[in-house]
Amino acid sequence: MKKTVFYLMTVCFSMVCHTATHAQTYHLSLEESIEIAKSKSFDIQRLLQDKIIAENELKAATAFLRTNVSMNFTLPQYTETVREWENPEGITYFSVKTLRGTGNLYLRQPLPTDGTVTISTGLSSINDYNFDKRATTFNTRIGLSQPLNSFWGYNSVRSDLKRVRLNYERSNKALKRAELNLIYEVSSSFYGLLLLQKGAEIAQMNLERLTEAYEISKNKYEAGLIREVENLQNEVDLAEAQNRYDMTILNFQSSTNSFKRLIGMELNATVTLKSEMTGYSIVNVDPDKAVSLAISNRLEIRDREIQIELQQLQINQQKSFGLPQASLEASWEKIGVSNLDISETFPNSLSRTMNNLGERPSQYMVGLTLRIPIIDWGRNRSLVRAAEARQRQNYLGKEDEERGIEVEVRNLVANLSTTLQRLQLLEKNVSVAERSYGITLKRYTDGDIDTQALASERTRLNTAQSIHLDAFVTYQLLISDLTRKTFYDFLNDSAIE
Repeated sequence: MKKTVFYLMTVCFSMVCHTATHAQTYHLSLEESIEIAKSKSFDIQRLLQDKIIAENELKAATAFLRTNVSMNFTLPQYTETVREWENPEGITYFSVKTLRGTGNLYLRQPLPTDGTVTISTGLSSINDYNFDKRATTFNTRIGLSQPLNSFWGYNSVRSDLKRVRLNYERSNKALKRAELNLIYEVSSSFYGLLLLQKGAEIAQMNLERLTEAYEISKNKYEAGLIREVENLQNEVDLAEAQNRYDMTILNFQSSTNSFKRLIGMELNATVTLKSEMTGYSIVNVDPDKAVSLAISNRLEIRDREIQIELQQLQINQQKSFGLPQASLEASWEKIGVSNLDISETFPNSLSRTMNNLGERPSQYMVGLTLRIPIIDWGRNRSLVRAAEARQRQNYLGKEDEERGIEVEVRNLVANLSTTLQRLQLLEKNVSVAERSYGITLKRYTDGDIDTQALASERTRLNTAQSIHLDAFVTYQLLISDLTRKTFYDFLNDSAIE
């Protein structure tokens, strides 16, 4: 009874990992196991990358609505070639030698109405060495392009922005759900392993109790107080207890390797668990509150809602194909030019160009284009109806999902309440069984009862302890399961962010 399970577990793992002389040793609690799993889980890492993708897509979509500025330059470009000239007298060839330089500033401002405003300014200079001339041009242009059907039909800018926002929200929800699922899986594995560890403790205590009973039986047999068959039965029971203990240790080793793989630890690491079966918190859950939280927070419901919103965008887009399409185009432009001898300096050419810019009248353009669908034999109307039917399917799926979640959560809350009551009752059973075994052992020592009565009481104690451990683990896992299915921590009465 004086030996500690921690010592046995350490010896056990040192035998398994004897080849890893430099393996690390970990003494883990549930919270520490969960944190290790979060940092090393492949699923979590993959979902983190999905979140980064969605986040950057959202940034790109919002940046699309901001002003885009670009500049284009043609640095001095010299060209020398031969051109063909055809006239009534025949075909002649002449050489062309030019030096060109250009620069353009381009500003583009997308509009939330699907339109675009553009401003461009450019300067170019061309030296013609055949005629010894320099041509300089400066132009400024402001343009507007606006699809008018975006006001009554489909707006692609707003729709695309909404899509990426919904995808970003979905990726966040998926990451949080994966974290809660991982917490539940780690908790389940942790408590399962801890149950085996506690089972080893029970097996050890049972072995020690049988050893003690065997020593008493042996002494009584040697004193002629009991028959040989009773002493032999105690010896058989002791051998069986030793075998059960050895099998418990072997199962613990196997489960430990599975646990290390789940949380992402090296298989040659030595792991022992901090005992967390000494106490528990009483959690009383209102079923209506739990259902409301689950329907508000569950990714399945929000995913259905996102599908409905995306499908509505699809319906609006399909409807717009059957509506009149109109577009407004407008522009204003000023151009200044000069054509001087190549001997003139570039500043003089630029000055003449700017003077010409002020003297030359502006250029304007306003245009309206219109496309009116006449007949398509009902094709677009059929596609719209098909899209609306898919939308009705989405609504039905959402309603069915809500009902399924409500049933699931209510059953879970009821199971949690029942398990809590059972756990409280089993605590009393363990206390009674321990006191009863102590009394029975004393009576056996005094010779008031036989070996069979002692074995029966010992079995009752072992059963009470095992059932209590099972109920404790079930209760803890039900709390974890309720947390992941409602996105709410009822243990600490706080929402999961």
